[in-house]
This record gives sequence, structure tokens and C-alpha cells, in this order.
Amino acid sequence: MTAPTHRYLSLGAGVQSSTLLLLAAQGRIPRFDAAIFADTRWEPSTVYQHLNRLTGIAERAGIEVVRVSTGDIRADALDPRHRFASMPLFTLGPNGERGMARRQCTSEYKIKPIKAEVRRRLGYPHPARVPAGVRAEMAIGISLDEIGRARDSDVGYMRNVHPLLDLGWRRTDCLRYLHQQGLGDTPKSSCVGCPYHDDGFWVMLHEHSPQEWADAVAFDHSIRNGSARANADGHPLRGQFFLHRARVPLDEVVLRPRPQPTDMPGCGPWTCPHDEPTVADTGRGEVA
Repeated sequence: MTAPTHRYLSLGAGVQSSTLLLLAAQGRIPRFDAAIFADTRWEPSTVYQHLNRLTGIAERAGIEVVRVSTGDIRADALDPRHRFASMPLFTLGPNGERGMARRQCTSEYKIKPIKAEVRRRLGYPHPARVPAGVRAEMAIGISLDEIGRARDSDVGYMRNVHPLLDLGWRRTDCLRYLHQQGLGDTPKSSCVGCPYHDDGFWVMLHEHSPQEWADAVAFDHSIRNGSARANADGHPLRGQFFLHRARVPLDEVVLRPRPQPTDMPGCGPWTCPHDEPTVADTGRGEVA
């Protein structure tokens, strides 16, 4: 089998992928041809600030940081003309049934644009067929404590590799290393309005990022009756959508932050720490 000649990093701008980029920039692991950041266009400002900082470090080391996107996840969710890539929103049925919407957002807004960029760089953009033997390596920031998420790619033109596993590093090792490099404030990657946020995040957003808090509250109100496109097509949700698991408006939730382990990961393209929910169909009104 022909060895891959292209090496890329799936850059979520969280702890593990930031660690890999810095290690490559320092020559401690092989250099990447590019680090690919899939932008949902709704990350917290702290993530974009950190990404800009990483971009400068990478470019000085000759590593390109490229941002790719399939759209603005917030705007798309509220656009009745746009197909709704379901977010894992909390649902409340007409008789009090509690469920969650099917999660498609990671695949649509993270994995899909990264694959498209890899194809483009290989010279075979969709729908061209990538010839057998043409393959790129994609480094993914999965540490030893997340080894269960380490899987090979589901496409023949890309091979997933996991340098942190080769190093035997855990997330705590990454945090220690980033702190030593002056990047101890590396944020967790996620969308501002991700339903998986815990109360600690919402409190932090409310207290330190009032504009982003207001944005999340406005979005929560806007999605109460489900998909804008489904509603426009005459297929309203038989129930309600919420950002918070309490299934009340976000600005009415009594937030009770609890201590969280420091090794809790953020949401990367292949490393979302939450299991896939088995839930309602968001487009045609069924609530599980």
C-alpha cells in the first residue's frame, strides 16, 4: 500500500488538538501540512481568540491553519429556507414527554467540511472518485483517557492517526504541557448554544460574556417550536425545543453549577464526549 504523503490535523482549538499543533510546531512530532479548523461560526469568542493565537504559532513553524465551513449553524437553524441539521436540543412533548432531538450537527458542520477540504487538497473534490492508494493522514486529538473514541476513518482516502496515544498522554498531560507553553487558558471547543453545556458554562457565559449569553437566550426562544423549515412547510413540532435540560427558557433556569473534572473534553469533530442520543425526529413533529 502506498504510504500517505499528506499529513493534516483536525484542529478543534480545544486542549488536545492545540497540544498536537504545538508539539508539531516544536518538532516533537512530525509536522502537519495543514491544520484544518471546521468553523460552525458560533464558537465562543474565547475559542476564536485562541485560534488566532494558534495560527500565529503554527505559521511561524510553517504549518498552515485553514478554516473551513458549511455555514452558520445558528443562522441556518433559524432559516426556513435552509435544511435543518438537527442539534441535540431537549424536547418536551404535549403530554410532558421528555426527549432529545437527534444530533446531526457534528457531522454536518464539523466532519463534512473537513472531508471536503481533504478531498480538495488531494486533488479529487466531490463528486470525483479518489483513486485507490491516494490517502491522507488525519491526526485527531484523542488522549489515552478517551481511547474508546479512537477509530479509523470511514472513508478510504483518509487514515485517522492518534499521536497522543502514541505518546501515552492523557488530557491532564496536555493541560500541563499547555500551561508550560503559556497557553493554560486554552478553552474547550463548542458552540455557544450547545445543549450539552453544563450550568457552570452558562453561569460563566452570563457573568463574563453578556452578549453571547443574550445571543444564546434569543436562540433558545427562537427554537421553541422546532425547525423553522418544518414549520414553514406545515409540519410543526408537537411539543417544544429547549437549550437547557430543565426544559424551561434558558433565562428562567435556576443555574446550579457543580464542580467538573478538569479532564472533561470539549466537542471536537471526532471527539464529542457525549453519547449519541436516541430521540425524536425533529422535522415532522414526533417526540420520543
